[in-house]
Amino acid sequence: MERKPHHIVPWRLSVAPMMDWTDRHCRFLHRSISRRALLYTEMVTAPALVRGGARHLLRFDAFEHPVALQLGGSDPAELAEAAKMGEGEGYDEINLNVGCPSDRVQSGTFGAVLMKTPDLVAECCAAMIATVDVPVTVKCRIGVDDQDPVVVLPDFLEKVQAAGVRRVIIHARKAWLQGLSPKENREVPPLDYSLVFAMQAQFPELHISINGGVESIDKASELLDSGVGGVMIGRAAYHSPWDILGDVDRRVFGGANPYEEPREVVLGMIPHIEAHLAEGGRLHSITRHMMGLFLGRPGARAWRRILSEGATKPGAGIDLLLTALEEIDQRDAA
Repeated sequence: MERKPHHIVPWRLSVAPMMDWTDRHCRFLHRSISRRALLYTEMVTAPALVRGGARHLLRFDAFEHPVALQLGGSDPAELAEAAKMGEGEGYDEINLNVGCPSDRVQSGTFGAVLMKTPDLVAECCAAMIATVDVPVTVKCRIGVDDQDPVVVLPDFLEKVQAAGVRRVIIHARKAWLQGLSPKENREVPPLDYSLVFAMQAQFPELHISINGGVESIDKASELLDSGVGGVMIGRAAYHSPWDILGDVDRRVFGGANPYEEPREVVLGMIPHIEAHLAEGGRLHSITRHMMGLFLGRPGARAWRRILSEGATKPGAGIDLLLTALEEIDQRDAA
C-alpha cells in the first residue's frame, strides 16, 4: 500500500495504542474527526506476525494515514522481520512497546519489563532501523518496580538514541510489574511530568511525546506549551472522541476541522459501515467505538442504549444507526 506524503507534524498529537480498542474501525472513526493526529494500532506481537502467520492483523484503510504500527517483542531479528512486514503494508512508523505491564507481555518478555534491559531494547531498535526506511520509535515508562526513574530513564534514552531512535513516547508513570493490574498501572503510580520535561531538555535531539493523564485538549495544549515535542492521548480520546479530537486540527495543527459537529461524523462513517456489513461484518464492531461521540449532550444516553442493545443483533444495519441519531436530533430540536 502506498504511503502518502505528509506536510504536517502528525506526532505533535497522537492517539495511544490501546489493546482491544484502537482497531481499524476505531482508527477510521478517529481519522474522520481529525485528519492530522497520528494514530496507532493495537499492539501486535512480532511472534504472531513472523511465526503465527497473523498478517491479517496488519490490515488498515489508506484513509487512516498517518498511522503507526506498534509491535511487541524482544527478539531483534524477529522484530526486524515484523517491522519489514509493517513497512510493506504501508505503515508510516514502527513503534516498539516498552510500556505495557500486563501478565501476558511479561510472560513473553516484552512490554514494560524491557525497561530493565535497555541494551536489549537498543539492539532491537537498531535491528529494525537497519531493516526499514520508516521511522522506528519507542513507547516506554519512566521506570518499573523499584527502579529510580531519575537514574534509569536518562540511561534508557541515551541507549535508544545511540541505536538511531529519534522519537520516544514516555508514559510519565512507573509500571509495577507485580501487585498492580494493567488498569491500576494506568492510574495508581503518580505522574511525573517534570521528569519528562527534564528529559526533553537533556536530549534536545530526541522528539519526546508525553503520555499519561491527558484528559482534555486544554491539558494537551498546556503540555505542548511546556516544551515537549508532542502529546499522546489515550483513554480520553476513546471515551469522548469528539470532545478530544473535534477541534484538534484547528487548535494543535493550525488547520481546518473536517466536521463542525459529531452528527456529521456519524453520517460520514456510513460508507465505511456499509462496506464492513457487505463483507459480512457486524454493526457492533464499529459502533462500539462510537458510544462516546455525544458524551454530555442531550440524547447521549438514548444513543448509547439503542446501539448497545441493538448493534449486536443479527442483521443490525444502518437503520439502527439512524434511529439512534434521531434521538440526538429530537433532543437538539426540543
